[in-house]
Amino acid sequence: MTTWKDWESKASSETKKRTLSSLSKVSLEGIEVKPLYTEKDLQKYSGQLLQLPGFYPFVRGPRATMYANRPWTIRQYAGFGSAKASNHFYHECLKAGQHGLSVAFDLPTHRGYDSDNPRVTGDVGKAGVAIDSVLDMKVLFEQIPLDKVSVSMTMNGAVLPILASFIVAAEESGVTQGQLSGTIQNDILKEFMVRNTYIYPPLASMRIVADIIEYIAKEMPKFNSISISGYHIHEAGADLALELGLTLADGLEYVRTALKRNLKIDDFAPNLSFFFATGMNFYMEIAKLRAARLLWAQLMQSFSPKNEQSLMLRTHCQTSGWSLTAQDPHNNIIRTTIEAMASVFGGTQSLHTNSFDEALALPTPFSAKIARNTQLILQHETGIPNVIDPWAGSYFMENLTYQLAEKAQVILDRVEELGGMTKAIMQGIPKLWIEESAARRQAMIDGGEEVIVGVNIYISKEQAHVDVLDIDNEQVCREQIARLKELRATRDEEKTQKTLADLLQGATSGGNLLSLSIAAMRARASLGEVSAVLEKVFGRYQAEVSTVSGIYRSAYSNDAELDDFSREVDRFAEKAGRRPRIMIVKLGQDGHDRGAKVVATAFADLGFDVDVAPLFLTPAEAARQAIENDVHAIGVSTLAAGHKTLVPELMKNLKELGGEDIVVIVGGVIPIKDYEFLTAHGVAEIFGPGTRIIESAKKVLAAILKKL
Repeated sequence: MTTWKDWESKASSETKKRTLSSLSKVSLEGIEVKPLYTEKDLQKYSGQLLQLPGFYPFVRGPRATMYANRPWTIRQYAGFGSAKASNHFYHECLKAGQHGLSVAFDLPTHRGYDSDNPRVTGDVGKAGVAIDSVLDMKVLFEQIPLDKVSVSMTMNGAVLPILASFIVAAEESGVTQGQLSGTIQNDILKEFMVRNTYIYPPLASMRIVADIIEYIAKEMPKFNSISISGYHIHEAGADLALELGLTLADGLEYVRTALKRNLKIDDFAPNLSFFFATGMNFYMEIAKLRAARLLWAQLMQSFSPKNEQSLMLRTHCQTSGWSLTAQDPHNNIIRTTIEAMASVFGGTQSLHTNSFDEALALPTPFSAKIARNTQLILQHETGIPNVIDPWAGSYFMENLTYQLAEKAQVILDRVEELGGMTKAIMQGIPKLWIEESAARRQAMIDGGEEVIVGVNIYISKEQAHVDVLDIDNEQVCREQIARLKELRATRDEEKTQKTLADLLQGATSGGNLLSLSIAAMRARASLGEVSAVLEKVFGRYQAEVSTVSGIYRSAYSNDAELDDFSREVDRFAEKAGRRPRIMIVKLGQDGHDRGAKVVATAFADLGFDVDVAPLFLTPAEAARQAIENDVHAIGVSTLAAGHKTLVPELMKNLKELGGEDIVVIVGGVIPIKDYEFLTAHGVAEIFGPGTRIIESAKKVLAAILKKL
C-alpha cells in the first residue's frame, strides 16, 4: 500500500530545487492550503462529518434533494432607466428562461429622493430603475403575474416607500399581500459598513427593519422579510472569513431585534434569507457557503426554535462584480462561469450571473443574455445538478469548510465583545477591518503577488471593442418628472396629507411604519415625501470619514519601486514647498466607496496629503471644498454612470470659483468611448478598473507639476 512517506518522497523528487513546503499557499483568510490532503486532515472534525443534505446542521444543503429535484432559481438583477424600459426587459428575461425577477433601483430612489430633486439630477435612472411612486411601480410590473413570479428587491434606505408601493401596485392588479413571493433586502447594517445607501441613523434604521419583519411575519407568509447581505462586504474588499463572520453577525443582530418585538423565533426566522458574493477563489467560495449553513444553524439553535426551517440558511448568490476587468473584458465570461459553478457547488438557492461588460458600463441586452445562458447551460448541459453535494467526504473540502467556519467564528466573537453589530458599526470598527483587507489585497495585485490575467500578467496590447449601454439620463428625468406632476395633479391632496401626518405621528410616538407607509402610497404620496416625513423625526445620517494608513505600503512587495516614487514626491515638496495634496471625492448619490478608500489610503502611503470628501456631495459642494482645502488635484471616483453629467458640472463650478489650476482626474467604471468626452471637458487623466495605483500616482504627480 502506498503511504504518506512514499508520496512525500516522490513529491520531493518532483519538486527538485523547490522545497515541499513551498507548494502550500496561505490564503487571505490566513488558512494554509496544502497540495495534498488525507484522512489525517479530517481527524479533528471526524465527529461532524456523518451528515446528510436537509438535516441539521445543513452543511450539505438546506433541502434533502437539492438540485436533483429542482434546480436553483435563475434571478438576474436588472433595472434600466425608466420603469417602462425595465418592464420590457423583464418580460424578455422571463420568456428566455429566467425564473424570478431581481430589481435594481437607481441611486436617488435608494437615498429617498424623488427624481425632480435638484441634488440627484445626474443620477436619475443611471444605475437602476427610477421609482418615485405607485404609478412607476405599476408600470414596472405591468402584465407580470405577481402571484406566480417571485420578486427580489435590493432596497434598504428607502425600503418603506418601495415595499409599500410594490404591495399597493400588486393589490391594484388583483394580487393580495398573502400571494406575493420574493424578498426585500432590508439589510441596513451592511449599508453603514460598505454600500452607504442609508438615509436615517442606525438606531432609527433598525426600528424600520423590525417593523418590516413584524408586518411580513403577520401578513405576507410567502415573502422573505430580509436578505442579509455579505455580497457588498465581499465587494468592498473583505476576505471570505471576514465576509462570513460580519454577515452572520448582522443576521444575529436582526434576530435579536425582532425578538424584542415579542415575536417568536419561528414567526420570522423561516423568512430570513442571505445574499453572498462568489469570487474567483473557487474552493474557498464553495467552503464559505457550506460553512455559512453550519454556523447559522448553530447560532439559531441557541434560540430553541420548534420549526426546523428556522435553522436553515437559505441564500441567493451573485458572481463578483469586483473581479470583472476592463482589460480583456471577454475574459470576464470565463470568470463569471467559474464563479457561478462555485455558487452551485456551494448549494445556493438562487443565482445572478454578472455580465462581462459591467467593468465598462451597464450591461447590454447582448451581454445579459450571455450571463443568463451561462446558468441555463450549467443547469441543462453539465450534469452538475444531478449530484446533491459532490464535495462531501472530500479530505480537502471538509477540512476547508471547518477551518473557514472557525475563522469566521473568531470574527463573530469579536463583534459580540463590542456589544453586537449595531454598537460595533457605531464605533466604525467593522468598516476599518474591511478597508484594511481591501488595501492589503490591492497592494498584492499591484505588486504582482496576486495574478489577474490581462491586468498584471499576459497583458494584451489590443483594445477589445465592446458595445456598451448608455442610459439617456435627461430623457429618464423628463419621464419621471412628468409622472410626478401627474401624481400630484390627480391625487386627493387632503387624503394624501392626512396619511403623511399619520406617518409622522407613527414615527414620533409609535406604530408600524410599513403599515403607515402602505396607507400613504395608496393615497399617492411619493417616495420622496414619505422619506422626508421620516427624516423630520429621525434626521438624515452622515457618516464620519476615516481611512486606514500604512496597510498598502506594508503589503506592497516592490520596495525599490516605492522608494523611487517617494524620492519623486520629496523632489516635488522641495519645489512646491509642500507635498502634493489631493481630494478624493464621489459625486452624487453613489456610495460604493471601495475604490475611493483604497486609492486614498494608498496615495497617503505613497506620500500625498489626502483629503477624503464626505459622501453625496454635489459638484458645486465638491468644487467649493477643494478650493477651501487648497488642493492640487481632485480625484473623482465613479461607478454609477453619472460621470458625463457630474464631471462637467464640477469643471464648470471650479472655473466659476477660480479653481482652474486644480487638476481633475477620474477613475472607475467609464466606457472607453467616454474618455474623449471627459478629456474635452478638461479632465487630465482617466483610470479604469485594474490600473496599478502607483502608476496612477505617477501620472497624477506629473499632471500637478504641469500646472505649477
